[in-house]
Amino acid sequence: MAAIEFSPELRPGVASGDISLTYRLWQRPRVKVGGRYRSAGLVVEVDDIELVPFSTVTPDDVRRCGEADLDSLRRRTAHAGPVTDDTLVFRIELHVVH
Repeated sequence: MAAIEFSPELRPGVASGDISLTYRLWQRPRVKVGGRYRSAGLVVEVDDIELVPFSTVTPDDVRRCGEADLDSLRRRTAHAGPVTDDTLVFRIELHVVH
């Protein structure tokens, strides 16, 4: 089974279900809808994935990602390169499989 990584400080939120969304700056999708992936001792299932401009992120999305604000989400998403409002990122909805 493939893996999807979350930063250590986000893992409790993923485990509790409070984090149900992530944005990734990938060249191509690395997960698929219905796929199950290991994540720090958990298994998460992808509910939806779409390629969107970063400018479409809503305040609810920021909360569902476990971030304090849009700038912190932008910084976390930018681990693989700069993220501007026009940058295309993968929006991935997921849930923990119990």
